[in-house]
Amino acid sequence: MLTERQNEILKVIVQEYSNTAMPVSSGSLTSKHNLNYSSATLRGEMFKLEEIGYLIQPHISAGRIPSDKGYRYFIDNLLTREKTDLEYQKRLELELLKLKTKNARLERTTAKLLSSMSQCLAISGMIDKKEFYDFGMHNLLEDPELADQDELSKLIMALDVIDENLDQILDEVKNGETKIFVGEENPIQEAKHCSMIVSPYTRSDGEKGLLAIIGPKRMKYQENRGLINLMRKMLGGGKNLMLFLISVELISINFV
Repeated sequence: MLTERQNEILKVIVQEYSNTAMPVSSGSLTSKHNLNYSSATLRGEMFKLEEIGYLIQPHISAGRIPSDKGYRYFIDNLLTREKTDLEYQKRLELELLKLKTKNARLERTTAKLLSSMSQCLAISGMIDKKEFYDFGMHNLLEDPELADQDELSKLIMALDVIDENLDQILDEVKNGETKIFVGEENPIQEAKHCSMIVSPYTRSDGEKGLLAIIGPKRMKYQENRGLINLMRKMLGGGKNLMLFLISVELISINFV
């Protein structure tokens, strides 16, 4: 385990890189964040974090960025459990309602909404039917961290046959579990330069579904995990949520 100071520094670096997509220097930590450490102390700690594999210096004289190991430590030890915000839930329900009134398939609607709110690529579909929809590839194409066109081409081809990768994904997660994969951990090898949040669920009628968000390693993990957990509950949860979805179906019929 890292020291309390190293935990604080690593957390700030992950958050800063997530926001800017630019390597983080000790100077930027001093000027932009209220860390009660000198620049020399920050440089020393960042060097130690690099030595033990939590940070990477992509270029000489550049700042540092988190490594896969650094992201994994952040997710396992520094990521706080999200609370379901009522306003956030209402926004999600409203957006789902707006999309559903356009008479889109629920799975496609879900993928579009997850992508819109996460600014990542989203996948939604039914495991039993092996029918999946993805939406938001443009989010990956526009991200500066994912500039390698060859790697993106491989990912696009893998998504075209996502049903063939289904067993690899399901082998790594349990029903009802939301799991985060970083880089090389990814069960879809073509997505090894990305992170993936995946959550299988079971609907009230017994059919099994799958939700996934794929994005850059610097994605906003806490927000995206909260988003996918909330959507999973809406699709496979309790009576009130199912009543909401039924009302969505009825309203969409009236709009046709």
